[in-house]
Amino acid sequence: MATQCLAMVQQYNLMKNNLTAIVTGANAGLGYATAKKFCDNGITTYVNGRNEEKTLKACEELGPNAKPFILDLNNLKEIPEAVAKIAKEAGAIDILVNNAGINMKKEFMEVTDEEFQSILHTNVTSVFVMSREVSKFMKEKNSGSIINISSMAAQYGIPKVIAYSASKTAIEGMTRAMAVDLAEHGIRVNCVAPGFIKTNMSGKALDSDPERKNKVLSRTPMGRLGEPSDIGDAVFYYATTQSKFTTGTILPIDGGNSIGF
Repeated sequence: MATQCLAMVQQYNLMKNNLTAIVTGANAGLGYATAKKFCDNGITTYVNGRNEEKTLKACEELGPNAKPFILDLNNLKEIPEAVAKIAKEAGAIDILVNNAGINMKKEFMEVTDEEFQSILHTNVTSVFVMSREVSKFMKEKNSGSIINISSMAAQYGIPKVIAYSASKTAIEGMTRAMAVDLAEHGIRVNCVAPGFIKTNMSGKALDSDPERKNKVLSRTPMGRLGEPSDIGDAVFYYATTQSKFTTGTILPIDGGNSIGF
């Protein structure tokens, strides 16, 4: 009962403050789980996706606090106008979650220049542009929280994902640099680094590769895959005043995988 009462108070406070969030890549997977956590707690959430049908369906499932934000973030020149439109419509942008990203599994020596640059363009450059544009509006209120999504690929070497690993390592470095640059404007910047989380995509991949699945679980002290909601909970912590004196940090949500032996 006490836990339920506390949750209700927290939700009331969030609704009272009329918080607005943008979550990129939010029509599926970890982004969807994060958007659900926000919407369920009264945060108006702009759900970004490049597929209109999929994004509208996600918003319908998430309920009235979800707003569609349909844009391919590879189109960098369209981001400033899109962000300004959201800021005008919502009145403010309090939270940005940079979740959108792509991966590619390929032998190191077979990766082309174009493929490498494509991953960096989506996973790094679009994050920079989104953060730069959103922070301009956060600065006006002298408050805001930006949460980047990294990966265990930035913590240790994983074979056949050189471009993805480079991009997520860059995200962690950007997180620290952005935190220093934006602190004077009341903007906090942190990063969540998911371990092996059970999504439809990862579940199928691991189930089709028993050797890899066993390796993952054997070095995870908690002995299981994480749930998408585990990431949503961590992002929610960073997004709200529960972490008001926290910036520039990287939080692994991995069941201990990054420290497992």
